[in-house]
Amino acid sequence: MLFSKNVWTLLLVTAAFVSCKSKTQNTTESTVPTNDTMAQSQIEKFGTIDGTDINRFTLKNSKGTVVKLMNLGAAVTNILVADKNGAAGDIVLGFDNLEGYLQKGNPYMGVIAGRYANRIANGKFTLNGKEYTLAKNNNGHSLHGGLKGFDKVIWNAEPQPGDSSIRFTYMSKDGEEGYPGNLSVEVRYTLTEDNALRIQYKATTDQATPVNLTNHTYWNLSAGKDSTILSHEIMLDANRYTAVDATLIPTGELPLVKGTPMDFNVPAKVGAEIQKVTGGYDHNYVLNHKSGSLDLIGTLYEANSGRYMEVYTTQPGVQFYSGNFLNGTLTNTKNGVKYVQYAGLCLETQHFPDSPNHTDFPNTILQPGETYSQETVYKFGTR
Repeated sequence: MLFSKNVWTLLLVTAAFVSCKSKTQNTTESTVPTNDTMAQSQIEKFGTIDGTDINRFTLKNSKGTVVKLMNLGAAVTNILVADKNGAAGDIVLGFDNLEGYLQKGNPYMGVIAGRYANRIANGKFTLNGKEYTLAKNNNGHSLHGGLKGFDKVIWNAEPQPGDSSIRFTYMSKDGEEGYPGNLSVEVRYTLTEDNALRIQYKATTDQATPVNLTNHTYWNLSAGKDSTILSHEIMLDANRYTAVDATLIPTGELPLVKGTPMDFNVPAKVGAEIQKVTGGYDHNYVLNHKSGSLDLIGTLYEANSGRYMEVYTTQPGVQFYSGNFLNGTLTNTKNGVKYVQYAGLCLETQHFPDSPNHTDFPNTILQPGETYSQETVYKFGTR
């Protein structure tokens, strides 16, 4: 079921109002996960880390859709959505307990990635004449913020009035993982009545710094009935992608997708030509829409369940990752299921990887006095 034209007109106006270059006042503040308007049954203790409670929060709507999130990594842990027969199923990969999320090799399940999502080459960039060196954690590069990115920190959580929205905040201190500036970050998740999960991001800084935030949820719309996503049909509204080298660092080239296995402008099965793509899909697609406008940029469909997902974003790119590095070795997975290669896919709405080292890529430098602001919506239905 698609968004109505009137609804999206209103959302586009809203998105324009909070453009990433606006000079709005920072609203991020330190909070604790308490709010009398949220029923106690919707906040559960998931474990502890060094004496700090890790809590899981439940959002619900009248359609029966359930979204669960936790304050470790501001992560999505569960999304239960009905199939075409009305049976609910969990459509995201994850773990049954906190130990699963803390295990070595957790591939960023459901988390917010930052301060800079995706890769920065050689863990270095130059800003205002100064070279900064970042924590390196991936083939000599910095990936998803470094050794302890936003995925591994405990966020402050503030459930909003009712039971359908929660606000996470985090203060990333100057020098954390090598990044300059104190960065105040807010991520708000809202489960809407028209069956969409809206993710709104804001950030402010006291020094110029690169910022690129995304959500790293792994999707499998079969709710685990199919062990891989190879039969899922995907559409991406993008004519180009950022070419990468063997270590997945952009070369600077933006090849056309037409006539290649990279082309998903017309819906096609993920597995149709994946063997022709070295290593599988792990590429940033250059979206056709105008950056800053909240538009439909992709869809995902699983025929057996009938589940259908639309992706809307204000971002200029989306990283399509087909779960190439999953290999069945993760423990504490949901119901003990083996997450084999291609068990789930990610659609990480974002700015381009390594943008601080490519002046011709869309700007990712946030300046003092500016507000980083972006939005992504995952909308669920059946057909």
